[in-house]
Amino acid sequence: MSILVIDKPSGPSSFAVCKRVRAILGEPRQKVGHGGTLDPFASGVLPICLGEATKVLPFLLDADKRYEATVRFGVETDTLDCTGQVVAEHPCGALAAETIESALVHFRGEIAQVPPMFSALKRGGRPLYAYARAGQVVDRPARKVSIHELSLVEFSAPERARLRVHCSKGTYIRQLAADLGRHLGVGAHLLELRRTASGPFEVGKSVTLEELRARVADGRPPPALSLLEALAHLPTVAVDEEQALVLERGQRMAWSAFGQGRGLVGPACAVVDGPAGPALVAIVTRGDDGNVRILRGFRRK
Repeated sequence: MSILVIDKPSGPSSFAVCKRVRAILGEPRQKVGHGGTLDPFASGVLPICLGEATKVLPFLLDADKRYEATVRFGVETDTLDCTGQVVAEHPCGALAAETIESALVHFRGEIAQVPPMFSALKRGGRPLYAYARAGQVVDRPARKVSIHELSLVEFSAPERARLRVHCSKGTYIRQLAADLGRHLGVGAHLLELRRTASGPFEVGKSVTLEELRARVADGRPPPALSLLEALAHLPTVAVDEEQALVLERGQRMAWSAFGQGRGLVGPACAVVDGPAGPALVAIVTRGDDGNVRILRGFRRK
């Protein structure tokens, strides 16, 4: 059970990259899934889970993300990025790096962000982009997101800026770019986007599709993260072999007996079968009935 870190190129969808990985590995029936969608025009870190590892996908989506984003000021598009149609243009000749730096202050910390119309969020059972393509605009409640870091890396006067962003899950960088342009009074859209990290997955530990193909052809294993490394953001509880077997069989276990009564911090924790060479047994939480509730179970052998 392992997770590959692919450096997704600009162009294909995240789903298409999964299909390419499956083809490169020569396992057409292998279960494959990605840990966090990247828009087709975006590049960078795309975790790919293989086989049993796909069980951890829901727990990877909660991780913080890091990006490098290029913003084009003076031009607004309907999709808020470079793939859309231009809807407005504004002069931005007076824009300066100092002005942008001052504006960034307003977007750091916890902010309220309205999701863009061109997104997969659903309203009334339909994704928002379906309404947008039909020329309709629907109400979207603002959601709280956290911008841990937002800094200006480079400004190419008068219209382009490269930003570094560290943010919580659910943050739309193209909406951030559009909101920044609106705040500055010149409009903007997202020109380029590269994800440099997603939780423990970093671009420095990634491989391109071409590198993956070459490694497979040479018989070299690709760099991969274990499930425990991928779940490092969850608290870990070690259990003995007897308890591990109970959880493996899906049998009832009182929370008070679990992990020697250790309290749970957060909505879930990873259970391992011992401190020496631990194997992932399950991801669990505390059930309403006072028993251990198994969210995902894993085969250790």
